Amino acid sequence: MEGSERSMQKILDASIIYRFLSAVYSWFGVQWQKSFFIRRFLSPGLSERVSENSIFSRVWLSFHQFLCFLFEKLRLNRLLQGSIFTTPYIWIFATFVLAPILPTMAILGLALVCIVSLLLSFACNRDQRLVYSPPNKYVLLYAFVYIIATFTSVTVSGSLLGGALTTLFVLFTIVTQNSVSTRRQLDALVYAFVMSGTVVSAYGIYQYLFNALGATLWIDPKMFAEIGARVYSTFDNPNVLAEYLLLVIPFAGASILIVKKVLARFFFIGCLGVMLACMVLTFSRGGWLGLVFAAAVFFIMLDRRFILAGIAGLILLYFALPDVVLNRFFSIGNTVDSSTAYRVSIYTATIVMLRDFWFTGIGPGTAAFNRIYPLYSFNAAVAQHSHNLYLQIMCDAGIVGIIVFLAIVFSYFRNLFSSFSRESEKSSRFLQIAAISSVTGFLVQGFTDHSFYNYRVTLVFWAVLGLGALTARRGLLKGAEPDDKDTEYR
Repeated sequence: MEGSERSMQKILDASIIYRFLSAVYSWFGVQWQKSFFIRRFLSPGLSERVSENSIFSRVWLSFHQFLCFLFEKLRLNRLLQGSIFTTPYIWIFATFVLAPILPTMAILGLALVCIVSLLLSFACNRDQRLVYSPPNKYVLLYAFVYIIATFTSVTVSGSLLGGALTTLFVLFTIVTQNSVSTRRQLDALVYAFVMSGTVVSAYGIYQYLFNALGATLWIDPKMFAEIGARVYSTFDNPNVLAEYLLLVIPFAGASILIVKKVLARFFFIGCLGVMLACMVLTFSRGGWLGLVFAAAVFFIMLDRRFILAGIAGLILLYFALPDVVLNRFFSIGNTVDSSTAYRVSIYTATIVMLRDFWFTGIGPGTAAFNRIYPLYSFNAAVAQHSHNLYLQIMCDAGIVGIIVFLAIVFSYFRNLFSSFSRESEKSSRFLQIAAISSVTGFLVQGFTDHSFYNYRVTLVFWAVLGLGALTARRGLLKGAEPDDKDTEYR
């Protein structure tokens, strides 16, 4: 088998077309890497030393010292040191696994336990330092913006719950980064995340196979009569399920590449297959579009030669996929579909509404949206949100909110791409690729729906941002593997 693969590789290397395309890719790659904007983008942002001098860091340091002083005086540090209460990793692990399964309020409780456990861990250890990551300063600012937006809402009482949940879950990205201290913990967290997504997907497939779904839900029966139903698993909505799967699937791909044992590799291949099958059965066009972008980023970063394979694969998929899937995918943007026409109507009305509320927004939550949106709606279209992540953030927190969110996204990608460009360990690079493609797919899907409508998905997204920050510094975590080098990795 290995001999035949080598022979095929030699034939491919000798091909004139292949050599020509490789030369073209190499030339463009060199020009791309030498360009001013790319070099500037990949250069590290503000240093950790600068961050430590920021107002956030100084306030935190004072609070940390006060906690330690209080616990030492009360001797609580001796009582709690090394206990389950000061081990936030256990609670983070449980949150990643249970977020798609438990109800929102139960996950809220678990998230609070994570935060309390982390604070207790800091209170019992004066030497413990808050983990630095470039996006964190924008994350803190974004949480502050949502607090202000909540109390300047058109209905403060109606925005309190949504604002509190959003603020808390946004901060979870920092909690995640500070709860993982070793490479083994990080890898185990990724594997558990993937396995939880597999269980959720398996339940979705069960719904489809055993007709455990309501009839013709979320479907235009005139255009898609052949679609019996769309699976939603534990999320009660197929689009929300697709949003969650977009965050998990790339990490399944990375897990296949990371594990060393053959049986483990086949296990994660099975996990990936189950999740992809469930993604298809959601019939979520936005989810499929996000998956295409996530896959493109994943494979191109893995090896530039996948560009050709990807083009060929898309052509083959066109002929291999059933008509019901192709018809559904190519209906994106078709205003004959009632769902598309409904969204266009909402987008238009929301943009008109934001002309009057562009600076402050109207406040987070459906109560605020339902109070103002009907005054601007067209054709009496009823909606709980704007069905667009970016428009909804502007509705919630105004122009400042969307600017800070985009700053978080930019800093997140810059941090990961910068780490990826310097990383020599294959496993770390695979996880960084997964972290980049996961968020990419999710953000693309956000153009078609309000991805933060479901608070459990909101929590998972911000937790994944924390996971991405951890992969960016995986080589600095305890338990590094010096033999996992690949200096010739493409």
